[in-house]
Amino acid sequence: QEPESPEASRFRLAAGQIPEVPFGLSSSPAVLSHYGVAANTVTLFRRVDNERRDLDMNSEDVDAEKMTRFIRMNELRLVTEYNPVTAVGVMQSSLQFNLLLVTDKMSPKHPERMRRYRAAAELFKGKILFILIDINLKSNERVVSFFKLKKSQLPALAIFHVPDEEQDVLTLDEVSVERVQEFCNRFLQ
Repeated sequence: QEPESPEASRFRLAAGQIPEVPFGLSSSPAVLSHYGVAANTVTLFRRVDNERRDLDMNSEDVDAEKMTRFIRMNELRLVTEYNPVTAVGVMQSSLQFNLLLVTDKMSPKHPERMRRYRAAAELFKGKILFILIDINLKSNERVVSFFKLKKSQLPALAIFHVPDEEQDVLTLDEVSVERVQEFCNRFLQ
């Protein structure tokens, strides 16, 4: 309830550490009521799956570092890069379909691939969770081997239906919005 409280200061500190995530601070009873939020709560709204996560600032000693970790673990973007920190948010997503772009982030073609992959992700927002798997991360080797992919087959798309583990893989010469859309639609049908 106090915009100048120690909790609000820690919140502002966390916001400064994650400039790519929009932050807002409210002490308005009408706003808190509208979102069903108690005072001293950090609420993370995930646009990609329309879910939310709450962190109660009263229950424990939550500092800016813990708040930042909570946000990093639970935020899902249009395209979420998979790593040990974001794995929690990915696993907790209510979306039953995951589409993985397995690629080399060090490739000179990476920025253009990502631009097209993000454009395709817009088309399936709320239906499919779009994930980036960087083959340069040692922790991602298990994911790559799960889909029986070799480096020579990359970039590749792998789609996965969480409840029954049904999957399909498509190796690509190049990522295009049309190819991604076609692959996703075929799998969904």
